[in-house]
Amino acid sequence: MTDLHVADSRTYLSCDMVCKADSNKGILYDMHTPEFLNGLKASGIPNHALTLKVGSPVMLLRNIDHSIGLCNSTRLIITRVSDNVVEAKIVTDNNAGQIVLIPRMSMTPTNTTLPFKFQRRQFSLVLAYAMTINKSHSVGICNDH
Repeated sequence: MTDLHVADSRTYLSCDMVCKADSNKGILYDMHTPEFLNGLKASGIPNHALTLKVGSPVMLLRNIDHSIGLCNSTRLIITRVSDNVVEAKIVTDNNAGQIVLIPRMSMTPTNTTLPFKFQRRQFSLVLAYAMTINKSHSVGICNDH
């Protein structure tokens, strides 16, 4: 779908690292290369490479600011891409039409079978041309995670 959408795009790469506190006193910390960590895919966090285009529909993966409706599963449309922040328009609920800025966030996957914890710093967004029924029911509901 993204390839069919002709617009300005930008690919954002994450910054991944092993959490020192959970890595057996630093033993695993030095063992995993950035390339290995970049290749990990986990539920609830965006992939290492996130390509966004102006006009693309996205869904927020984390609660950022309840007061303006930036909650888990909020749907947005990308309006501008820049180096350090993404501008988007909210398309759901009472705040529909409001322009917001989405910063990069540090996230740790919650459900992982890895023997260590890692942290990914990336925009808390995922492309949302389609979504599951469960996500469509919770759109706009602020859940604390």
